[in-house]
Amino acid sequence: MRNVPNILSVSRLCATIIVFILILVAQPWAYLLATLFFFLGSVTDYLDGYIARKYKLVSSLGVFLDLTADKVFVAAALIAFAPSGLVPAWITFIIITREFVVSGLRSIAAAKGKVIPAGVWGKQKTFITLLALGGVMLSKGLGANALSLFPWALHFSSQTVTFPNILLLLADILLILATIWTIFSGIEYLSGGWPVLMSKSDETKK
Repeated sequence: MRNVPNILSVSRLCATIIVFILILVAQPWAYLLATLFFFLGSVTDYLDGYIARKYKLVSSLGVFLDLTADKVFVAAALIAFAPSGLVPAWITFIIITREFVVSGLRSIAAAKGKVIPAGVWGKQKTFITLLALGGVMLSKGLGANALSLFPWALHFSSQTVTFPNILLLLADILLILATIWTIFSGIEYLSGGWPVLMSKSDETKK
């Protein structure tokens, strides 16, 4: 039981590689498989933290693996979508930049013996982002090709208003919401971490 959280985090990293390759294949069957592995990876994101907290199995290695797997899992999917244009570069830039900023803040806080807890915006952002990316994969796997914001294609007709196309459109809307939540969660972290950034270290005070 002690190593279960770490095993789940490593499995998420492995799933990341598979999802990345399948998205690049850009075929319906590949998107469907990517959806499956993305779902399983998302589940491990919840399970490893839950198990670690419930059974008090938190360790430095576990925290490192969990945080690394979380960031790589989402970033890899975003980058893999770049060639197809299904996720625009500006959304990828905003989401990944936020992760760098938060990681930097946490590192500085940790060096000063402080902890910047995850805020409400951050937790919601993660859920919305995973839901949006999973929706894009599933819709493309089901053959969506007529209703989307990225690239812009809103051809409403009796032939295009189908479940896959509506799902893709909804996923694109969620991508925009995820980006908005990402910005606000970044502001939330900066607000919470600003006192840490402005405070002097103990060594400096001495």
